[in-house]
Amino acid sequence: MKIIHIVRRYGPAGGMERYVWETSRELARLGHEVQVLCETCMAEKPAGITVHELGTMAYRPRWLYYWRFGRRVEKWLRAHPQPGWIIHSHERVGVHDVTTFHGPPFATVRDKTWWKRISLRVAMQLYMERRELRVAKRIVPNSEIIARQLAHYYPEYADKLTQPVVPGVLPGAIRAPRNVPADGGIIGFVGREWQRKGLPLAVEIAAQLRRARPNLELWVIGPDEREVKHLFTEWQGGYRLLGWRTGSTHFQEIDVLLHPAKAEPYGMVISEAMAARVPVVISDACGAAAQVDGEAGRVVPLAATLQPWVEAVSSQLDRTQAPPIFVRGWNVVAGECVAVYDSLEKEIER
Repeated sequence: MKIIHIVRRYGPAGGMERYVWETSRELARLGHEVQVLCETCMAEKPAGITVHELGTMAYRPRWLYYWRFGRRVEKWLRAHPQPGWIIHSHERVGVHDVTTFHGPPFATVRDKTWWKRISLRVAMQLYMERRELRVAKRIVPNSEIIARQLAHYYPEYADKLTQPVVPGVLPGAIRAPRNVPADGGIIGFVGREWQRKGLPLAVEIAAQLRRARPNLELWVIGPDEREVKHLFTEWQGGYRLLGWRTGSTHFQEIDVLLHPAKAEPYGMVISEAMAARVPVVISDACGAAAQVDGEAGRVVPLAATLQPWVEAVSSQLDRTQAPPIFVRGWNVVAGECVAVYDSLEKEIER
């Protein structure tokens, strides 16, 4: 099978980028021919994959950047026709057979007040999104949440939706089994976009728990210390602002991952924590909630009051059995993508 992946940044540089990076490499390992069209490659080009870099562009305004990237992709494909290749896009382009949605549809803007919907930026983003869905023969959501949103905002394209193909997770450092002290423990919060991912609520939850567990600590990984220090003005110790960390060694140290996100299309940090046998407490606004069962941790409604959150985190700190290891290899993700391609080829043959 011959597959072209389209992504602006090719490499393990973020959630969506890692998804494309890992999946494309697994497709190549499975014996498929793989090409990648990108603005720039963020890592050493993998063996067995042909990478075409189209050149960097000004990032602002964002809608114009997306539009210009799409035009460059179209121009390259006109100059280099690829008959017999399946084109799998992860961007707002209009020359693909399959598109994967890694985030919520921009069409959620329709729910906002009218003056937030009247602009060239909104019009162009909506145009590019609808074009992406109209052109695609298969639309692949990367979580159940995104699938529901796409079906809601674009019911005319719901018949193109496939089953979600959720991200994989790389095996990493495993948290050693241990009992957490009754007066302590370490809560971990991970995420650069700290407001959307619910850090203010996490601070409230941890502060409430510290009344009963005075040696409890909250570790914040991701945001710059200067951005979030104001959230701890009333604290006398008990927290660490660690900034951004590469790798996953922090999962060996924290006792529970707290991720009360307001909106999270998937949340790869959640599956990474579960792969490290770290219990998780997350909001039901996280796409990864579908993978969190009672053994892995707790899913709390985002609309819940503070107390259910406190009780959920406390129960995970008090547990005596480590959660099972979450396993979802990227080879499985690649296999599910191949099933999508197979269905598309069979349809074309008919």
